[in-house]
Amino acid sequence: MTELGLAALAPARREAVEKALSGDRLTRADSMALAGATSAEHPALWAAAAYLRDLTRPPIVTYSRKVFIPLTNLCRDVCSYCTFAVDEDSIRARTMSPDDVLAMAQEAKALGCKEALFCIGDRPEVRWPKYRDILKGFGHDSTQSYLVAMCRMVMEETGLLPHPNAGIMSERELRELREVSPSQGIMLESTSERLCAPGGPHEHAPDKKPRTRLAMIRRAGTLRIPFTTGILIGLGETEDERIDALLAIRDLHDQYGHIQEVIVQNFRAKDETPMAGAGEPGLVELMTTCAIARLVLGADMNIQAPPNLSADYGPLLLTGINDWGGVSPVTPDFINPERPWPDLALMAGMCQEAGYPLHERLTVYPEYALDDDWIDPAVRPYVRAQANDAGYPRTESLEAISV
Repeated sequence: MTELGLAALAPARREAVEKALSGDRLTRADSMALAGATSAEHPALWAAAAYLRDLTRPPIVTYSRKVFIPLTNLCRDVCSYCTFAVDEDSIRARTMSPDDVLAMAQEAKALGCKEALFCIGDRPEVRWPKYRDILKGFGHDSTQSYLVAMCRMVMEETGLLPHPNAGIMSERELRELREVSPSQGIMLESTSERLCAPGGPHEHAPDKKPRTRLAMIRRAGTLRIPFTTGILIGLGETEDERIDALLAIRDLHDQYGHIQEVIVQNFRAKDETPMAGAGEPGLVELMTTCAIARLVLGADMNIQAPPNLSADYGPLLLTGINDWGGVSPVTPDFINPERPWPDLALMAGMCQEAGYPLHERLTVYPEYALDDDWIDPAVRPYVRAQANDAGYPRTESLEAISV
């Protein structure tokens, strides 16, 4: 491993990296030693993380061909950096009808999509009376009821596999969604309670409290739901707090085995929000956080970085990630609409040149897709219709990414 340049690392960091490369589980002290790397140390951290990834993984990078279905852009929370959620009187307020949802899913299927990502704000009916009337018009009294119905409709009518990302859910609600989707998710974002204090980005977002989010991720584990989560960097947290969030995710996965991927997402400032003038993490900072995530979480974890949030995303392959997340040929990223998806053909060419050919996956990762214990009986036929013997899509949309 001399070619990794570990001699450039400070002794405590080098010891932690060598421990990770040996397959040992890093302690909190080991993990914290990875923080504070200097610019001279960054290349060694990146190289070590990439080496660890390559120890057990095929030389590919994956993505999910998806449609982004924003069932409603109303939410009871107010985050200081969000432009997705609006007031119900806003001209941008929109709740999709069943016909809207089905039409979007059918278009996506025609373009080779396999995943239907449902994204919704937290319990908007608690705050918005007009929205409650809209739900009643659709025959539902809650967002949960409507979401379950739409997931079932899309799965049964189009074969697309739903992936709900719908905020905080009770055990009952998670179980209901498990019956109509093979995977679910929620971003942990951070375990820093400071961010929820007055003046913080989550001051007016009760559903962003770390304990609340961790409790939901734990509930998903008890129900054996393949689950996506991750951290959002650049909200004002410290590097140590980022590592604490990664350790919290690792602890839950150690207990339940259900974290199918961890996203390392970089904050992007948006106009007309309280954080419009906040500084954004640079590429080097993002690369180093991805590398630390790999070293802390280990060789087997799927680690994702969204390609549309970095002007130059190719270097992220040098830091141990193995997935780009969902990329849509149909819809924009409604959470970050100002950041278009990369062109899939160009993306495939870049990945090929880097030595990690682009490979399509399903919304549920292969290690879960092929294990009946993780997939509800009502959903299994739809997963099996999409998955080959290796757990990847039966027919990749190669014509869309040919180079």
